[in-house]
Amino acid sequence: MASSTGWRRKAKGLAVAVAVFYSVAGSAYAAPASMVIGGSTSQPIGHYDFCKIHVAECSIRSPDSVPEHLNSKLLHDISAVNLSVNTRVKPMSDMDNYGKDEWWAYPDNGFGDCEDYALEKRRELNSLGIAIANLLMTVVRKPDGEGHAVLTVRTDKGDFILDNLTDKVRLWNQTSYRYLKRQASDNTGHWVSILGGDEQLVSAVK
Repeated sequence: MASSTGWRRKAKGLAVAVAVFYSVAGSAYAAPASMVIGGSTSQPIGHYDFCKIHVAECSIRSPDSVPEHLNSKLLHDISAVNLSVNTRVKPMSDMDNYGKDEWWAYPDNGFGDCEDYALEKRRELNSLGIAIANLLMTVVRKPDGEGHAVLTVRTDKGDFILDNLTDKVRLWNQTSYRYLKRQASDNTGHWVSILGGDEQLVSAVK
């Protein structure tokens, strides 16, 4: 068990991170902080297979969904869950973990790759009361061209990204990714394209 000093240090670090993030995010609200969504697009094969196992999770309809209201509690929750899952889950490829490519699953054995981290964050944030319509699996392309999955949290102040490659939670337009597609907010089994993502690219903050 960690010492009380260690826990205080972690709590203080998280509080500072949230305070700094609130300030940085606030300065970015003048920018296009929400993704522009296009029409229906193809479902990732990994999510298709995931849905065959988790049928109920992929048939949730939210036709009248509204974004989460951004406040200090929401910022704390998404920052804490992002950090916690990134710390607890250890990286491992689908091939090494499951013996197959592109297998989306909850990292219940303590290991996973990008989409598994995102699925776990989605599950934990939903258990904290955040609407499933605002917790959207998202596919991006990294600057090196490699595909990657993150979790988008939809709020009334913009779309925030939870990523296993960084403990910092950022607005989508503060990352270096090209955004390709994400789950539809009104139907967890459908996916929609993201328009103009390549126009909003900026250098990643290190």
